[in-house]
Amino acid sequence: MQPRLWPRMPDVTAQVARSVAARGPYPLAMRVRDELGELFTDAEFAEAFQVRGRPGWSPGQLALVTVLQFVENLTDRAAAHRVRYGMDFKYALGMELDDPGFDASALSEFRARLIEHGLEEKALDLLLSALKDRGMVKAGGKQRTDSTRVLAAVRDLNRLELAGETLRAALEALACAAPDWLADVVPVREWAERYGPRTDSWHPPASKTKREEMALVYGRDGFTLLGAVHAPHAPVWLRELPAVQVLRTVWLQNYHCTVTETGTEVTRRESRDLPPGRLRLTSPYDTDARNGLKQGSWWTGYKVHISETCDDTADDQEGVTDRGTCPAGKGEPPRIITNIATAAATVTDAEMTEPIHHMLATRDLLPAEHYLDSGYPSAELIVGMKKNFGVALITPVLLNSSPQARAGTGFDRTAFTIDWDNRQATCPRGKTSTWWSPASQRGTKAIVVKFDKETCRSCPVRDQCTRSKTGGRTLSLQPRELQEALDHARVQQADEQWRAKYATRAGIEGTIHQAVAVTGIRRARYRGLHKTHLEHVFSAVALNLIRLDAWWNGHPLDRTRTSHLAQLDLDLAA
Repeated sequence: MQPRLWPRMPDVTAQVARSVAARGPYPLAMRVRDELGELFTDAEFAEAFQVRGRPGWSPGQLALVTVLQFVENLTDRAAAHRVRYGMDFKYALGMELDDPGFDASALSEFRARLIEHGLEEKALDLLLSALKDRGMVKAGGKQRTDSTRVLAAVRDLNRLELAGETLRAALEALACAAPDWLADVVPVREWAERYGPRTDSWHPPASKTKREEMALVYGRDGFTLLGAVHAPHAPVWLRELPAVQVLRTVWLQNYHCTVTETGTEVTRRESRDLPPGRLRLTSPYDTDARNGLKQGSWWTGYKVHISETCDDTADDQEGVTDRGTCPAGKGEPPRIITNIATAAATVTDAEMTEPIHHMLATRDLLPAEHYLDSGYPSAELIVGMKKNFGVALITPVLLNSSPQARAGTGFDRTAFTIDWDNRQATCPRGKTSTWWSPASQRGTKAIVVKFDKETCRSCPVRDQCTRSKTGGRTLSLQPRELQEALDHARVQQADEQWRAKYATRAGIEGTIHQAVAVTGIRRARYRGLHKTHLEHVFSAVALNLIRLDAWWNGHPLDRTRTSHLAQLDLDLAA
């Protein structure tokens, strides 16, 4: 690929496309070309292509086609069809009207090259850079972030189905790569009947005993195949096949193989003996997907974290629910998605707080205030983000979980005065602590403060302070800086003014809804974490262009939908 400028707009294409567009809504693809010009230049993708070999399609044009593909939620074949027959696509790409376009497989190869060379976020970076040059997005201000689940592009499997399908996938790979070798080491006819059909094409036995027997048959056959692959006379390269490596991992995670005097004994691991969910494979076809559980919702796949700008606008003050567009007459740009982060389903939101800020810092788009829900912060993160990035986390924190705080009676920790300099605490009755000791609780630093048991034993309000029958009151504190930040956050979130300010975060739910409705972001198109992240990045670029197109055309903000029953209730109340 030789980097080159996009072709000049053919006169015939421009004349015909504009004539047709004048009779209806101006197409998004044409508006993007008019407003942003050559958004994705070939030179930005040059490292993913060789300078010699068969000439290929412009990677910059393929990037724009991929974005427009997500705008309309098209398949690769449908996107190639739109390039061939769509006048607005030809206008955006600067093509002649009779240009036949490209084969649909070019899009798949283009995505593979982006992933191979670490260019997954290049399209979003280029768009944000263009918007920064136009003053439509910048560092500082306000942003908000939230996450949602993403279903992997694989079928949910229970442990029995996982074992059978993993062994079947390994046999398929070996039958393709080394058919003669496989025919010599396994009973092909018997195993073809057992492992030929996919596990989703038949129903497992209804009896629990028979299912256990089937699982053990799978286990013994799997260890037989692994033993043959790792035998001294077997070709070494067979062990490097991805399907064989997945088979080995799944068998280690789900089975025990014990060598006895009479042979080998295969048993299944009990549930309590399984590896942690972060390590456990859930499908032989997507080794990055994990089982996630959040607020009673269970899924297999990933989580996507979406960040967008949320600076105040006149419409926000008038009570209009922001769904991503802004009237052009008012001059404020629309909400712009500034970052997309994709993680396995088992990664908590709190673990993504710092990586998200690193990604925003790389783009020079760190906000001054970042609005998050309670899953993202901790005392360490509140302090660390302010110290390292200069970002204030506007987020509720978990409340005091002591028995007194939960009951709402008695003396919780806030009733005690902490003298950090003298390493001493004073109780509501004026008694001072006798023990101050640094400690480690669940791997985190803490300070344990104790009061003398004799002092507490004679206290008239002992029942309101501690449940211990013999010992004195004990307090657990975090290090000073963290504890003070946590106390300050808890005081703040009880204030009505803070709650009204925090309501800004709710707008991210509309963005997630838009991403689900327009690009289907909750269902992965591709397999693997990197491919899924690439999909999410192009989804973010597509959503940004949709919002910009509405802003350029002066479309009003979407308002929250109201059901007929709710509207009737409002009318009656009025």
